[in-house]
Amino acid sequence: MRSIHTAATLERLRRGPLWKLIASDNAPSTLALLRVLLHDRERVLPASAFHERLRRELDALNATGANLTSPAETYAAGWLAEGWLERRLAEDAAEESYELSAASITAIGFVESLERRRSRATESRLAVVLDALERLAEETDPDAARRVRRLEAERARIDRDIAAIGRGELDVLDDERALERAREIIALTDGLTADFRQVRDEFARLGSDLRAEVLDESGSRGEVLDALFAGIDLIADSDAGRSFGAFWRLLIDPERRGALDEALDAIDGRGFAVSLAREERRHLTRLASDLLAEGGEVHGAMQGFARSLKSFVRSREYLEHRRLTRLLADAQLAARAIRDDVSHVRPLGEALTLSSARIRSPSQWRLHDPSLRAATGGMSAGDAPTLDVEALGELVAASEIDFRTLREDIEVALAERSPVSIGDVLARSPARQGLGSVIGLVALGGRHGTRTDDVERVAWAGRDEIERSARIPTILFDREGFVAPERVPQA
Repeated sequence: MRSIHTAATLERLRRGPLWKLIASDNAPSTLALLRVLLHDRERVLPASAFHERLRRELDALNATGANLTSPAETYAAGWLAEGWLERRLAEDAAEESYELSAASITAIGFVESLERRRSRATESRLAVVLDALERLAEETDPDAARRVRRLEAERARIDRDIAAIGRGELDVLDDERALERAREIIALTDGLTADFRQVRDEFARLGSDLRAEVLDESGSRGEVLDALFAGIDLIADSDAGRSFGAFWRLLIDPERRGALDEALDAIDGRGFAVSLAREERRHLTRLASDLLAEGGEVHGAMQGFARSLKSFVRSREYLEHRRLTRLLADAQLAARAIRDDVSHVRPLGEALTLSSARIRSPSQWRLHDPSLRAATGGMSAGDAPTLDVEALGELVAASEIDFRTLREDIEVALAERSPVSIGDVLARSPARQGLGSVIGLVALGGRHGTRTDDVERVAWAGRDEIERSARIPTILFDREGFVAPERVPQA
């Protein structure tokens, strides 16, 4: 019976993206392209850069006899559909970006493990397992006396090591074993990248599940809404959120981060590090920054899902979604009720007007050629237009504010009474240039008038003879403060 359960589990895995990638017909080429483009160096690429680099890599593979003749965009779309790539649009980004999915990272790590020959893999991995088991047994031991004896034994061992070093007996790991342990660390950190992607996907699924619970008319939707309205972050409070939160706090701890940086700098200066491959040394050098970048992206995604869920509830948007869900459920119930009476092959006697759109391929469009519509014949010289002084004056008056005339209008209004506002001036002398006259009066008021805290409404007619009005600050002109325009002597 266990074989039935195991076979069902393996069948489910075989339909997943990880197994499909390894078992695909073009698995060597696909894994090589994904590894070179999005694993060995950059982990995220803009769409344009990814397509261009993929195009170059495809040309190089085809030159060696490979049969990869489809466009780069076609391969990228297929990998997205299979779940081997992920496409995201970051905030304030000009275009989408591509990155490997968790399944692709795991597949690449598995293939890389087959490439490497581990001469001392048993020793290094056994040491990791033993250290982890000893620490687990120690930290879960409730017996205080036994834990004290274990700590005293550890202190005695440390004292012996210190004394041995003082006598010049220094036990240093040989280069071969050090290389193996360094590569084991690199393999473990590669696995962390896939873990980050899986955690991010888990947060996405969790956000969708919580939205579904909010839209559900029964069950625990009340508890979910109460928790969200109470300000509880359900995503951060989930099992995945608490687990990642503990890991994130450990990663950003200044003391642990400083110790990690010091250890990486020390390893980079050791003699055995020279034997590491260039990509392995680069991986170790950028280990801390890569972990922070991957962890920061997951942390940002978690916070984004939480904010989105809270906004979804607090904006009452979920009520409209719930109403639509209820309408769809009612329609399905009504359809089930009449399914025995209505046949899908018999006319109903009802006519539906369906919307449609004409779809055309961009390749059917043709570029516009201006030469095809160019007028025949050459160009002939035209007669020079006549322009008299009056017409020139009208052009100047239309393009510039006539401050001289506005000054005269203010002087005329002040001759009758003082002070006067812009509205009084316009009532005595209508705006000849429409809005331009109003702007000119406001400008003169800024230089020669007094602005008050009141507001007045002024009106004027434009060239289209349509009356318009606006509210402007009340500006007063008086005889003492206004500078009259210079008089032009009459001929």
